[in-house]
Amino acid sequence: MECNDIHCPVHGKLKTRWSVLEGVVKSDKMDKTVIVQRDYYVKEKKYGRYRRARSRVPAHNPPCINAKVGDMVRIKECRKLSKTVSWVVIGKMNI
Repeated sequence: MECNDIHCPVHGKLKTRWSVLEGVVKSDKMDKTVIVQRDYYVKEKKYGRYRRARSRVPAHNPPCINAKVGDMVRIKECRKLSKTVSWVVIGKMNI
């Protein structure tokens, strides 16, 4: 598949930074953007036990990767691409 996206980390000129996260795509309704949900545990200081937490990160979805809802993806930090997007999908993961 031909990728003409300038914001693609593989075929374009977008430079990525150090942070890498993994999560599940929860929404792909936006144009070239997906919402990635990351579930993790946080230790509560007062009681000394763990509780579940989650964060939802908007990320740019290049056409060559084309992640859909339910896909496990790896995202990497980049420069700001819009008001809310500063992450880019770098690949799908096999579950």
